[in-house]
Amino acid sequence: MFQKAIAQYNKQAEQPFAPKVVLFDMDGVLYNSMPNHAKAWQRAMAEFGINFTAEDAYATEGARGVDTVRKYAKVQLGKELTEDEAEEMYQLKARYFHEMPTTDIFDGVKDLMQKIQDGGLKIGIVTGSGQRQLINRLLSDFKDFINEAQVTTAFDVKRGKPNPDPYLIGLQKAGNFAPHEGIVVENAPLGVRAGIAAGCFTVAINSGPLPDTALLSEGANILFDTVSDFSNCWEQLITCCNQ
Repeated sequence: MFQKAIAQYNKQAEQPFAPKVVLFDMDGVLYNSMPNHAKAWQRAMAEFGINFTAEDAYATEGARGVDTVRKYAKVQLGKELTEDEAEEMYQLKARYFHEMPTTDIFDGVKDLMQKIQDGGLKIGIVTGSGQRQLINRLLSDFKDFINEAQVTTAFDVKRGKPNPDPYLIGLQKAGNFAPHEGIVVENAPLGVRAGIAAGCFTVAINSGPLPDTALLSEGANILFDTVSDFSNCWEQLITCCNQ
């Protein structure tokens, strides 16, 4: 399974795949939070007269929230919002999200992180979120694996996903790693595109309602249905890399 994916990656990469760091997206990869995000987005956007579906939430997941607001306001309202105007709308969405019950960590996430850490690889988290409450929860839930210096947020970049900037900065923050040394774990089309654009081996986790093709067509090197499935195959990936 991994041999073919690695061979295809190496054909495109500037240097052969040699993993030293794993960069995780947050929503939809670490937490089963996307259903709540979708509901919050729909409620907030509707108040501003914007039609925003659950599918839109999954399709734009990973982008900076203000960028999503500005995109839909331009298309549906014909308005060019300023950053501050978009931020005001985004904060309403954030408030609605935080009124909902706390979401669970996906099964297999901590097991996978433990395997990564035991193997001597570094861990980073790269999210399009800029919500302090979520970042604080990350640092609490995964304190055995990361510190704040290893977390890249919307505040670290001017250009969010699908641009490569978040993952390139994530590589730097995790320890100045090169793209061929990174594994990106993503659940969203924009995130997969960002990981590929950054030059990293990109693993797609299809935890949402989108078809597999939505992730594979963006260039994902390999796809799993769950993080647990990826965790169960971790040793196989490392074995293939060492051959």
